[in-house]
Amino acid sequence: MHPLISADDLMAALRQEPHPTLLDIRWSLLGPPGRQDYEAGHLPGAVFVDLDAELAAPPGPAGRHPLPDPAALEGVLRRAGVDRGRPVVVYDADNGSAAARAWWLLRWAGHESVAVLDGGYAAWTAEGRPTTTEQPTPREGDFRVRPGSMPVIDADEAARLAREGTLLDARAPERYRGDVEPLDPRAGHIPGAVNAPFAAHVAADGRWRSPEDLARHFADLGVGGSGPVGAYCGSGVTACSVLLALEHAGLTGPDRPAALYAGSWSNWSADPDRPAATGPEAG
Repeated sequence: MHPLISADDLMAALRQEPHPTLLDIRWSLLGPPGRQDYEAGHLPGAVFVDLDAELAAPPGPAGRHPLPDPAALEGVLRRAGVDRGRPVVVYDADNGSAAARAWWLLRWAGHESVAVLDGGYAAWTAEGRPTTTEQPTPREGDFRVRPGSMPVIDADEAARLAREGTLLDARAPERYRGDVEPLDPRAGHIPGAVNAPFAAHVAADGRWRSPEDLARHFADLGVGGSGPVGAYCGSGVTACSVLLALEHAGLTGPDRPAALYAGSWSNWSADPDRPAATGPEAG
């Protein structure tokens, strides 16, 4: 399944059986809670999944959004109606940066048919498509989490990848440069990492850039079709949109996935022994 699905294609899929399971992953780093948006209106049949509470373990030494416990994630997904043989479509407010976390987790957990709604809820409503405030009670799904289908790296492996391959930093340029750091213990970036802001993956309307356009974008950052590549961000959320963009561009795929440094800068910067580079260069 391609990692992105258009509103037109989703409408067509929802008319078929089995229709996709819909998960609403609206979330903002600084709030308010995404559930408020969900309760105000969502795609018919969509189930809200809380990124902070359900798609991450509690914050701690591993970072602000560590990977969830597999058993806990399995419970969340089954309660949301996720089946092993039914496609899943996830969406967020607009640019896919939060929905990509759910896309990646489902892929990591072994689900093979997952897509992000291109343009998210904003694109859906802009085209006058149906929404509702009714909250469904789905039949419990049968999906079994089998972690490991997408590669995860730790801090040591991230440091090595930054030197021996390509490590992409999904944060905004000012955080990459170390001009500001509103959330984590120190400012800067992992030495050798290249800035690839997640906001650059989408156009002004929130829809994703074409595969060809993104392939050129990543080529300018030094990403080819062969060497190892990985991504990180502040806490392992928006880095997943880099991984989705790489696959959308045809630079990675199920047979050659890019790696996620799940702890990301929140894990790296908490260790005073790890170096931090500043400025616009990789360092």
